[in-house]
Amino acid sequence: MDQDIVIVGGGAGGLELAARLGRRLGRREGRRRVLLIDRSIFHLWKPTLHEVAAGSLDSHQEGLSYPFLARRNNFSFAFGELSGVDPVARTIELAAVKDEAGDRLIPPRTLPYGTLVLAIGSGSNLFDTPGAAEHAHFLENVADAEAFNRHLVAAFLAAAYSSHRTLNIAIVGAGATGVELSTELIEGHDELSSGLAEDQRFGLTVTLVEAAPRILGGLPERVADKAVRALEAKGVRLLTGAKVERVRADGLDTTAGDVPADLTVWAAGVKSPERNRAFGLETGRLNQFTVDDHLRASAPGVYAMGDCAEAPGPGGRPVPARAQAAAQQAAYLSRALVDPSRDPGPFVYRDRGSLVSLGGEGGVGSLMGGLGGPNFLIEGLIARWVYMGLHLDHHRAIIGAPRTLLLALSRLLHRRVSGRLKLH
Repeated sequence: MDQDIVIVGGGAGGLELAARLGRRLGRREGRRRVLLIDRSIFHLWKPTLHEVAAGSLDSHQEGLSYPFLARRNNFSFAFGELSGVDPVARTIELAAVKDEAGDRLIPPRTLPYGTLVLAIGSGSNLFDTPGAAEHAHFLENVADAEAFNRHLVAAFLAAAYSSHRTLNIAIVGAGATGVELSTELIEGHDELSSGLAEDQRFGLTVTLVEAAPRILGGLPERVADKAVRALEAKGVRLLTGAKVERVRADGLDTTAGDVPADLTVWAAGVKSPERNRAFGLETGRLNQFTVDDHLRASAPGVYAMGDCAEAPGPGGRPVPARAQAAAQQAAYLSRALVDPSRDPGPFVYRDRGSLVSLGGEGGVGSLMGGLGGPNFLIEGLIARWVYMGLHLDHHRAIIGAPRTLLLALSRLLHRRVSGRLKLH
């Protein structure tokens, strides 16, 4: 393989960049000029991972095949996980691929690049909390979400046939992921219980634990207040100002007391893996690749974007780790890399607001520069529609409007026929 541009990481930003560049650059000398590498064979929009975890979204129905997307958008795809970067030789190393038994399927590979774009995302920040790595579930990728769902289904079944008939779930971190997951779990339990026999119904307690004084710290306070009222109405227990001191197999030790938990999900902060420091590139405090205002890393020909990049943002703070930031960076880099001789100017992140899904027909959020002024509050069904629109807009960017419409109709019909909760 000898592509002009190699993109590592097929998340929202990396995939949109590959699609944009593939459509614009086309082929040279009979070969595709853009190569996308990812450790999964299919793509799922990361903001929907909480739905996969709760069982309200089938990842195999919603996921899109990278080879199909590559063929449609005129780029190449390779399966693999980044294990090293040599900025001097302009090569990358991909780790060996093994099956579940540990047998090697694909040997380690070395691939050259002309321009390298790192879009490998980030992981969970455990803040050195004892027991978190051993006892908590994470939602960093599809495999994580599916693994939690398997444990959730088993816990549901055990609770339905147990003597105490109660299931406790703790979610650490009351950002968008934690809030959205809590509502999906409550609504999934309600749907399941309504179909069970009377003597099999069980109670579910979801506790949302947040170290900060309030939930949704990255959103305006009035948006958070609306979300608090919606969560309390659904029966979610909110515990703010509570730092987790230890994660146990059966619960949490916090500064606000003990929290019993049969299952714990860690959704408190992001941090890139330590291995990023071994790639020969400058990294920041959270192991993110340090980039300038053109998204250029410390080595020539290397760029970084999305959650793995520490890019200068408004007010001297880094660009936040959000899907909208990755999409804006993809659009910027598609212009910069199509014609490197023309300077597109510095990348400027524009916060267009944030939306949080509260399950069913619920939602709350703010739109920057909206109809109601610089920070327009929306909620309820309208917010839910706008939230769904963001998801569909991502699909439109990579598969086009007609296929996006068919996908949306298929998902709607499948949910109406099979029900909201999927017990995979």
